[in-house]
Amino acid sequence: MKRSIGKPPGEAEQENEIDLTPMLDVVFIMLIFFIVTATFIKEAGIEVDRPLAVTAQTKDASILIAIGPNNEIWIDRNETDPRALRADIERLHAENPKGSVVIQADKESNHETLVSVMEAARQAGVSNVAISALE
Repeated sequence: MKRSIGKPPGEAEQENEIDLTPMLDVVFIMLIFFIVTATFIKEAGIEVDRPLAVTAQTKDASILIAIGPNNEIWIDRNETDPRALRADIERLHAENPKGSVVIQADKESNHETLVSVMEAARQAGVSNVAISALE
């Protein structure tokens, strides 16, 4: 065992230790900062090629529904059966009664599918329904 001259035995060993507490404090503060400032984006679950519209306006949506090019319907990253669409919209609308429905329809999708999604939203009690387009 090594001894320092002029110092008690416990004090010499204490000088060689590194205190990691300040570094951990900084890491936790940075983690909290990034969690708080992160933006959470709602996605329907499928990439949709939306049509271009000159009069398009930005709008926040509480329920985002996507219609793919093969007329498949997606809500919350899950493909939904058209017969269960109304129940899904009712469930999501119950969580946020003042929210709106935004439908992202692909250029190649059928108008019939778009109208059926709009009808399901109206039947579920949502009065604020919008169709998404590119600006």
